[in-house]
Amino acid sequence: MRSTPRIAAAVAALALAAACGSTEPTGTAAPAPGVSGFTPPKIEALASLGAGEGQVNLVAWAGYVEDGSTDPKVDWVSEFESSTGCQVNTKTAGTSDEMVNLMKTGEYDAVSASGDASLRLIAAGTVAPVNTSLIPNYADVFSGLKDKPWNSVGGVSYGVPHGRGANLLMWRTDKVSPAPDSWGVVFDPASPYKGSVTAYDSPIYIADAAVYLMATKPELGIKNPYALDDKQFTAAVDLLKQQRGIIGEYWSDYTKEIQAFKAGDTVVGTTWQVIANLALADKAPVEVTLPKEGATGWSDTWMVAAAAKNPNCAYKWLDWIISPKANAQVAEWFGEAPSNAKSCAETADPKHCDTFHATDEEYFSKVYYWTTPIPQCLDGRTDVTCKDYAEWTRAWTEIKG
Repeated sequence: MRSTPRIAAAVAALALAAACGSTEPTGTAAPAPGVSGFTPPKIEALASLGAGEGQVNLVAWAGYVEDGSTDPKVDWVSEFESSTGCQVNTKTAGTSDEMVNLMKTGEYDAVSASGDASLRLIAAGTVAPVNTSLIPNYADVFSGLKDKPWNSVGGVSYGVPHGRGANLLMWRTDKVSPAPDSWGVVFDPASPYKGSVTAYDSPIYIADAAVYLMATKPELGIKNPYALDDKQFTAAVDLLKQQRGIIGEYWSDYTKEIQAFKAGDTVVGTTWQVIANLALADKAPVEVTLPKEGATGWSDTWMVAAAAKNPNCAYKWLDWIISPKANAQVAEWFGEAPSNAKSCAETADPKHCDTFHATDEEYFSKVYYWTTPIPQCLDGRTDVTCKDYAEWTRAWTEIKG
């Protein structure tokens, strides 16, 4: 198990970013490859690699670009700089909105975009398609992460996958019985755990309600939790407004969630595997599961700016960060599954990939990765308009009251 400082840095980074019918998943979690619902601006990908420009300017989540300044033992940047001649300059962003705005300035070459930002960047023409033939390590990326709606449009890749993780259900084993296997435990208005339930504090959490409704209310016809028409969106929002009555507190600060579970103030709710690991290290009696309805999750994407001043160094960085060794290092430091299949042989903890289900495609087939909601329905429907992220944001404000 990783040390507390490493887990703290990892989770803090992600915490700043911004998830009556059959209870089985209604299909594979990821929509059809390349489904996007819109036509992006026509921008050509880099045709060939040239000499490095001497530097690369990155926008990234904390913990994604470590050069030894946080911890002398945690450094996958220095070797990149010495081997390529590309000096890495990093701007750490706290939210997806900040990332989008920073990339719009034209001052940065590449960004580690989450799914609630990637389509915004593509639609605005801020990032360009990537020529994966110029990125040798892309060949070893898990196939379950390639050509997905949050990183590709119409079969054209707009970046390389950084890693992935799921939003899980966590509970105190001494307070919650029997062990839950469904999100119903956090949505039941008559829950015996009223006042001790927690949920992630972000508009993207509306998708978690949609995942539950997709399984339990099939008559709504939800096929993609990020593609919600008016009726579907209203149902998800209503469920979350109902859930508000049993919520003790929403969380975005991982330390507060851990403390709440440790103290017993919170006994059940959403979490990440890395948070569960830290809670267990702090002797909190907790367990986690991927509920039978499925779950939301994340897979961040390294993308190249359409107006990159240092495109060659940007491509070199994309290849480096998904190389087996570097990808293993960042996955362990941040607390997620690596994107490169060969990284599992490079992790310091030989059990890391097992803990984070890196090679378990059956596990990840039940995960609906964060994707930016847009008016053009991501499930392929053309006869209705879906709610976009701005409407999700307004609804979340109403949900929380």
